[in-house]
Amino acid sequence: MISHFTLGTNDLARAEAFYNDLLQLFNATQAFKTERAIFYSFGDNSARLSITKPFDGKPATVGNGSMVGLTATSKDHVDTVHARALALGGTSEGDPGLRGDGNFSIYGAYFRDPDGNKFGVFCMP
Repeated sequence: MISHFTLGTNDLARAEAFYNDLLQLFNATQAFKTERAIFYSFGDNSARLSITKPFDGKPATVGNGSMVGLTATSKDHVDTVHARALALGGTSEGDPGLRGDGNFSIYGAYFRDPDGNKFGVFCMP
């Protein structure tokens, strides 16, 4: 069982504003907050999301090949999350649409937060 995922930020206040707004779309709330980190809970005993300044004091950087996947409830939910992320200062890494090879397909979109951390949001059509 996974406890939480941690993503780095270089601006905790900016990250807090981004995630407080975006994660409302998943009914997430701040579980707790310190001077260095914020933990978000999705309320269903799933893994939490932690946004933190790096402990070593060096700048936060993104992981090549790393991504957090979010489960959406519908195509409209995917579209809404992607649009909200962009409106909040994120960047698109792939517009909403069908993904797959015919044997397996999902509806999804990709974006990066203001620190460059990559997310995918997906639903089964």
